[in-house]
Amino acid sequence: MIPLFKPYMPELKKIEEILYSGKLTSGFYRNGFEHKLKDFFRTDRYITANTFSNAIYVTLTALGIGAGDEIIASPMACLVSTQPYLTMGIKIIWADVDPLTGTLDPDNVRKKITPKTKAIVHNHFCGYPGYLSEINSIGYEKGIFIINDCIEAFGSESDDKLIGLDGADASVFSFGPVRIPNTIDGGGVIFKDHDIYKKSILIRDCGIDRTLFRDELGEINPECDINLKGYSAMMNEVNAYIGFCQMDVTNKLLNAQRKNALIWDSFLLENAIGIPIARKNTKPNYWIYGMRVKNKRKTIETFRDQGYYASGVHVNNNIYSVFGDDSYLSGVVEFNNSFVAVPCGWWLNSDG
Repeated sequence: MIPLFKPYMPELKKIEEILYSGKLTSGFYRNGFEHKLKDFFRTDRYITANTFSNAIYVTLTALGIGAGDEIIASPMACLVSTQPYLTMGIKIIWADVDPLTGTLDPDNVRKKITPKTKAIVHNHFCGYPGYLSEINSIGYEKGIFIINDCIEAFGSESDDKLIGLDGADASVFSFGPVRIPNTIDGGGVIFKDHDIYKKSILIRDCGIDRTLFRDELGEINPECDINLKGYSAMMNEVNAYIGFCQMDVTNKLLNAQRKNALIWDSFLLENAIGIPIARKNTKPNYWIYGMRVKNKRKTIETFRDQGYYASGVHVNNNIYSVFGDDSYLSGVVEFNNSFVAVPCGWWLNSDG
């Protein structure tokens, strides 16, 4: 059966050299991976982290968001995207989604804002861009941070701009096993504000300023103060090398997925199985190909019978008691009951 997800792995000619180099962290490839990411996004405010969760923690700490604060988020997201906020002691207020796209409904977001709201976390469901200009405008108007949850949206575009360059205060990316690019595990963040970006570099390394941390003998310098809370979140050389190599083919893989999406567009048009998830002026990365159907279970079974591993991918997080909010959200229910994804990855034609 053609899988819905499949990790890409390039030839890794120097992996053994790195493993036995004695330099497994903070070396050439972490810096090189970050430089390639900065070139891809044409920004100088991109950092990497060793996990997606740590990328979120660094982001929240850099923005000054913590225990007792509230954030507004979509329950139509991966648990990896939502659980970190709970572990920081942040209260999540669920907002409804547009039932046609699975992304945040700007009008409903407005209704959820309280004096405790510090950020809106904007998930771009399965790589399909949400209402970026509308959500970003709310943040600007209300003085609330906007955090793009780009766990599945690397390379997705809206209004001819890559998500991450749209004006959000921070955009958090995953480099997990089934992402493009993947580093087996890892994450990254683009910050809008240069000072917050510089602050985040210290936060991801236990608050340490490496230019001052050691003296001329290489000993820890007691005069180097640590005045920021931080994390051990630096990406190691092995993971960074994998990402470094993948950046050379990232556009090729994204283009292959978009070509596959055109084939699915024609298939749905000819067979009237479902309605593709689509919005004007957006360009998904087609991590998966999404559609809305009348009978979700039957459609999944039909595609699987034909050799395509179809799935609903995620379930709405407000069903989980850990979040303490099982509010009924009509758009979420409608979307979750109708959404089906089929494989659209770079491997589709070669396996099919």
